[in-house]
Amino acid sequence: MAAEVALAAGVEVDLYERMGSVGRKFLLAGKGGLNLTHAEPPTDFVPRYRERADDVGRWLRDFDADALRAWAHGLGVETFVGTSGRVFPSDLKAAPLLRGWVRRLRAQGLRIHVHCRLTRIDPRAGRYALEFEDGTTGHADAVVLALGGGSWPELGSDGAWFDMLRALEVDMRALRPSNGGFECAWTAHFSTRFAGQPVKPVTLHWLDGRGRAQQRQGEFVVTGHGIEGGLVYAASADLRETIHRQGHADLLLDLAPGRDLEGLTRALASARGKRSIGEHLRRAIQLDGVRAGLLFEFAHPSQRNDPAALAALIKRLPLRVLRPRPLAEAISSAGGVRFEALDDALMLRAHPGLFCTGEMLDWEAPTGGYLLTACLAGGRVAGRAAARWAIDRKNLAP
Repeated sequence: MAAEVALAAGVEVDLYERMGSVGRKFLLAGKGGLNLTHAEPPTDFVPRYRERADDVGRWLRDFDADALRAWAHGLGVETFVGTSGRVFPSDLKAAPLLRGWVRRLRAQGLRIHVHCRLTRIDPRAGRYALEFEDGTTGHADAVVLALGGGSWPELGSDGAWFDMLRALEVDMRALRPSNGGFECAWTAHFSTRFAGQPVKPVTLHWLDGRGRAQQRQGEFVVTGHGIEGGLVYAASADLRETIHRQGHADLLLDLAPGRDLEGLTRALASARGKRSIGEHLRRAIQLDGVRAGLLFEFAHPSQRNDPAALAALIKRLPLRVLRPRPLAEAISSAGGVRFEALDDALMLRAHPGLFCTGEMLDWEAPTGGYLLTACLAGGRVAGRAAARWAIDRKNLAP
């Protein structure tokens, strides 16, 4: 996107790509359906960026969800809004959009160089010299870095650029997993039997960074290590920061979100006969499988025969998460170049003409189209500013 707006401004643009082709992570995002953006109003959309809502909100004033849909339309790709408010291409695929985009950019003069892993940036006489792992070199009046965060390293975004920017004394925050899973202390019996199974429906209760109660209904997946999935990702930033402060985070699960406590208690107090407690749960309140497994994982033996205690536990089952799963497994990352090191055009204050954008900046957002929208919008900000910088340098040249 930075290349697109820079080309439109009339400057020559070279795009150096670490992988063998551009947009590998874009294609991965489209696996199972490319979630381009979200249709909710800006008053709900912008706060998704948490502490950086004001910064990212400035990018979105120029290129919001509606603008993104119009941009896709310009590439011949129609979009639709799903029942959850998420926006997808009509065919749900990423490849046709990417192919059309790259074809248009090449026709506009973009020069693409692949298998180019950047290893050094050197300012020389006001210009930037670029050195790549394979011996390729380049020079530019303005450089936009979009090197990704630290998730999905097999697609190129492994955070190896940290040392390179540290050598330039760029102020950065350590990369941390975002939209990822967490580890729990499962018993061997539970993890062996239920790993890979979705827990649904369920309501998750947790505390955010300000100690405010949050809740959301949906589903998550039990893994051999702990939990992951959409409902967990929605709370992941709060859980990660709580773990950082106190060494763990505590959740409450409502395993029967459609039923009230009194009704559950009455149903569980009904005659059980010779049925096992598991069979009684299945027949009386339709609780079985992994949800029943979770209940038995944490219920004290004395609670299993006490209808009131068991009902209370079903509505508020405590679950402790111990640590996030590794960054390489996460959907996205937090941390990176701090906004304080950048001006509003995303240029490094200490290095005029050098811009940073995308997931290498210190912001995060939940899944649902917010990540991709902000990356594209931020790319436009940096690309347009870099083009202005290059044009001004040429105009001032003797």
